[in-house]
Amino acid sequence: MALQISPSLGVLNLESGLSVWKPRDGSITNSATFGFPVIVETVEGAWADVVIRGDSALASACIAASQRLIQRGATVITANCGFFIRHQAAVAASVNVPVALSSLLLVPTLLRLLQPAAKLAVVVADSTNFSEDLLGIDNPADRARVVIGGIEGGKLLQNEMKRPPIPTEDFEIERDVAACVLRLRVAHPEIAAILFECTAFPRISSAIRQLTGLPVYDITTLCRITVASL
Repeated sequence: MALQISPSLGVLNLESGLSVWKPRDGSITNSATFGFPVIVETVEGAWADVVIRGDSALASACIAASQRLIQRGATVITANCGFFIRHQAAVAASVNVPVALSSLLLVPTLLRLLQPAAKLAVVVADSTNFSEDLLGIDNPADRARVVIGGIEGGKLLQNEMKRPPIPTEDFEIERDVAACVLRLRVAHPEIAAILFECTAFPRISSAIRQLTGLPVYDITTLCRITVASL
């Protein structure tokens, strides 16, 4: 008889200082978002500005937190910021469970789900700190089909950059993301799908689907696929 695996999602979390927030509906740290247990471990030193800007020194802290999550029963490892993708290879090499630290891992696959002339919009928390290597694509033709938009200057990023960070209301996130998506679609009418990098965006994914009529993918999409494979 095959061994039954009880799925549990382990989340590498940002530093929050003294802040203790109740997980929001649709949040990656809320078990109700998925219907299976979620375990959270803070990555030491992983303030939002440090993770978004990129700091290779965080790799060891990510590995340590991942190993703590596995000791607590996690069967999949993810992260509560898409910019943790910079540490994907280091964490995946250090643990024996699937690692899916960012929705950006979906970019190559999503391009192949679309018609050859269609474009993918990648909406990020901060496009000024978004580098080409995070997309995971080398083919110039594929790169030409990806358009990047950010909500830097919006309320979410302002709040997340504080130490400690403060919560942002869903309507504030939706307002900034909707404006970004509109700008991208005006400039690139070939956009046929949207990928959210930021792990706060799943809270408003449904609203953006309704607004645009387009498929919207986010970190919860990747987590569900990965956990369902076990």
